[in-house]
Amino acid sequence: MSTMAKTSAGGAGLRITAREARNLLAGALIVVAAGFVPLLFSGYVLQVAISIVMYTAFATSWLLFSGPTNYIALSTAAFFGIGMYVTAAGIDLAPYPVLILASGVAGALLAAVMGLATLRVSGVYFVIFSLGLAELVRQIMTWGQHVFGTMSGLYVTIDRSEPMYYWQLLLLAAVIFLVGWWIGRSRLGFALRIIGNDEVVAVHCGINTARAKVILFVISSTFASIVGALVAPRWGYVEPVVAFNPSLSFQVVIMALLGGTHRLWGPLLGVIPFTLLWELISIEFPDQTTLLLGVCFLLIVYVIPNGITGLVEDALSRRAGHGGPVGDTLSRGAHGVIGSVRTLLQGRKRHNA
Repeated sequence: MSTMAKTSAGGAGLRITAREARNLLAGALIVVAAGFVPLLFSGYVLQVAISIVMYTAFATSWLLFSGPTNYIALSTAAFFGIGMYVTAAGIDLAPYPVLILASGVAGALLAAVMGLATLRVSGVYFVIFSLGLAELVRQIMTWGQHVFGTMSGLYVTIDRSEPMYYWQLLLLAAVIFLVGWWIGRSRLGFALRIIGNDEVVAVHCGINTARAKVILFVISSTFASIVGALVAPRWGYVEPVVAFNPSLSFQVVIMALLGGTHRLWGPLLGVIPFTLLWELISIEFPDQTTLLLGVCFLLIVYVIPNGITGLVEDALSRRAGHGGPVGDTLSRGAHGVIGSVRTLLQGRKRHNA
């Protein structure tokens, strides 16, 4: 990266503007207000709230990598399962806080290996490998259970209340937001935005694109593994089919796209409505969930490509009488994550033809 670019990115990481300070304060107040949910609600409402904060952590951590780079990662289920299995396997061997850290480390190591192997390529190759990773790890875990003579899963017996699960996941989601905010203002975030716009230009600017992508992919995947460690005791029983369910990866992507991938807080706007919708679908149409998941994916890509945040910003822009969107964006339309998805779908159509 050039000296000017380093200076610009480095200086931006040190200064906090008044607007950023207000945004941070507003975010802190929202987190504090959300912390009162378990004190006001219980039962089914609290269970849905736990799902919302869990998927918020998932979708935001996914956005940390896929947002600026436009790489569609479908590996969330793999890292989630790793976190669950590390916790389940070590529950009788180490304290629970240590297992949470170990889950993060295990996820980071797997992400580093996967990143070094696949992030030198892009497009459909990375998407296919990231999707296949969950299935690969699931098959390895299943094989391991056969080898060690156990056909059943693992039990995770930790006494935790529902409010405790909620607060743990809420704290993790807040940490992910802070890390994402810091990355966006750092040299790493500056480099990744250039990579997302044009990776060839980034290489000519002197950016080590492979290293930047691997670092951010490791950070993103580590959080997904920690979510698995936090959720494992709540599920109580862990087996490969459940822990490495590929539907989870698609749900996370859909939620992030629905909310909008050009704002760090965008996934939150997608998580809440989609979680409620998915609860309804799971109850009313339990045998058509996969079909309806695909329908939701296509509708979001082609009907609201910029997500809910894009709709809100465009409406505010028209109201203010401006021609363009409000504020700076990380990626928009065909140049962002949705553009990558459309390219993959169109490429598939041409291949079939």
